[in-house]
Amino acid sequence: MESSPGCWAVFGEVLAREYSDPGYWAAHRTTVDCYAVQHPGKASPQAIGSVSLHLMRLCATLERGLPADAAPQVMGLLAKKKRAFRWLEPPVDLGPITVLDVRATVSAEEHRAAVKGWAESLWNAWSNHHAQIRSWLDEYALAPRWRAPQSS
Repeated sequence: MESSPGCWAVFGEVLAREYSDPGYWAAHRTTVDCYAVQHPGKASPQAIGSVSLHLMRLCATLERGLPADAAPQVMGLLAKKKRAFRWLEPPVDLGPITVLDVRATVSAEEHRAAVKGWAESLWNAWSNHHAQIRSWLDEYALAPRWRAPQSS
């Protein structure tokens, strides 16, 4: 991940808040996903693996109803296949929400809502790559089993 020292420091503050309070911890994995895909860096094996994995977890969470307790299992499955992924050119506009918006919250409920909004904003920003991300999920993580129930 490439970011300014100031941005990295704010991310550290947000992580400290999440590690210190269970109400904030519920958003932790999504916070990490958001920061990673908003700071994708340049094409390298490490960046390819990181951005791909975090985008897939955002997809699984936002579109397929992945429960938080299943996230480590999904990341484990995907990490074994990270060499199969390719560089996804980052969007020019990575959305209006940043870690600064998350840091500005004053309660765990606001924090979780801000992280969710951040995730949705970033997922939308990466829309040119949604088909590829979904395809990787289906191929490498058996993600359809985590699809949100369809309403009848």
